[in-house]
Amino acid sequence: MRYDLVIFDNDGVLVDSEPLSNRLLADYLTELGHPTSFEDSIRDYMGSAMHRVHDLVEERTGQRLPDDFDDVFHARVFAAFERELKPVAGVVDVLETLAAEGVPYCVASSGSHERIRVGHRTTGLDRWFDDERIFSSQDVGRGKPAPDLFLYAAQRMGVVPARCVVVEDSPLGVQAAVAAGMDVYGFTSMTPAEKLAGATRLFADLRKLPDLWAG
Repeated sequence: MRYDLVIFDNDGVLVDSEPLSNRLLADYLTELGHPTSFEDSIRDYMGSAMHRVHDLVEERTGQRLPDDFDDVFHARVFAAFERELKPVAGVVDVLETLAAEGVPYCVASSGSHERIRVGHRTTGLDRWFDDERIFSSQDVGRGKPAPDLFLYAAQRMGVVPARCVVVEDSPLGVQAAVAAGMDVYGFTSMTPAEKLAGATRLFADLRKLPDLWAG
């Protein structure tokens, strides 16, 4: 193993939440008078913290989203999670391998702590992630593409950035990992490879990860 810490993004890497949450986000923005397609949501917001949604809407339209926007959106997302959310195929195999080999790992997500935990409880991944392994953009203030979250996770886990590898599926996440001075493996299951061009390596099957970072 060439790294001392594996940092996972959450949405789209651990839990298969991106199709659900981006569909709901597009629908809600459209409902509020800001026409947004699923493709628009993926392009503009995938992998970002909620403040980016507020910032872009205000920048483009001059209008602020409602004060309860985040609460309403998350209520819809959590309800959808309870009905439909699944772990990403192969992720349990990867976590079992890391645990068996004693390799430290954690999650660093643009989502809130509540969102991370709801997704993990629903999919059964909570057994792999105690509180000391969960980091959110809420902890640092600035979400991806700023490097703050990944740097904070590495510092809390006691590993220097150069010895970390990030597993990401969004362009913003890849940018953040590169800015943090970390290697980043871009997951192309949902995101076209060309949009993750800054990644150290690209892969399409989580089960291949242990072979990639061992080589």
